[in-house]
Amino acid sequence: MAASMLCRRAAVFCWTSKGVSSLKTVIPVNSRCGLLLQVASYNPKPLKLNLDKPFIPDKDSEKTPEWQKTFKYDRKLYGRHGSASGIDPATLWPSHDQLEALIAEEREWQPPLDVMLKNIAAKQKEENEKRLAKEKLIAANMAKMPKMVADWRKEKREAKLKVKAEKARRARLLAEARERFGYALDPRSAKFVEMVAEIDKEEKKKQKLMKRKLKQEQAAAPVTPPPAAPPAASS
Repeated sequence: MAASMLCRRAAVFCWTSKGVSSLKTVIPVNSRCGLLLQVASYNPKPLKLNLDKPFIPDKDSEKTPEWQKTFKYDRKLYGRHGSASGIDPATLWPSHDQLEALIAEEREWQPPLDVMLKNIAAKQKEENEKRLAKEKLIAANMAKMPKMVADWRKEKREAKLKVKAEKARRARLLAEARERFGYALDPRSAKFVEMVAEIDKEEKKKQKLMKRKLKQEQAAAPVTPPPAAPPAASS
């Protein structure tokens, strides 16, 4: 009874496994037990691994990949197997050009202490010069600030006066147009524009006449001679 129970459990295990789950035919219980015994008695041959001698790729062979022929891989082999790799350690040292490149890289990224201190001092000096120049510019602008504020206020006052004068002139022109034509005119109408151009022309003419009259009055005014210097005292 125990044997039959063991065969049933083994059959269930085989049925649920990947290898047997792909089978779509029904296998008898005795066949399942035989399959389990066959799997349990399987004894594969051991791999032929030569652990005494390391694997050294043949660089002359075409089957050897290129990355196993590099200088870096030789270093790796020597570091792993030592003299058993058959690699001369003298060939693993960098060449003259490689050594110069390493030294240049070290100088660039790991400079000596005195060079680092000089670089830090130069950087601090540059930052101080920038800070002083900025402070000087701020001080100069702050010194100009009162005059700039006064000019800004003057411009604002002049702009307000100009807007006020334009409004007064517009109201005066509208009143004059109503008085001249007997009704209110649209400021965008052609009559109003012609009237404004005519008034501007008359005002310019009056200004020219006033300037000419002022020049004539200045020319006709008597020129007073400068006072004479007092005579020098006789000795």
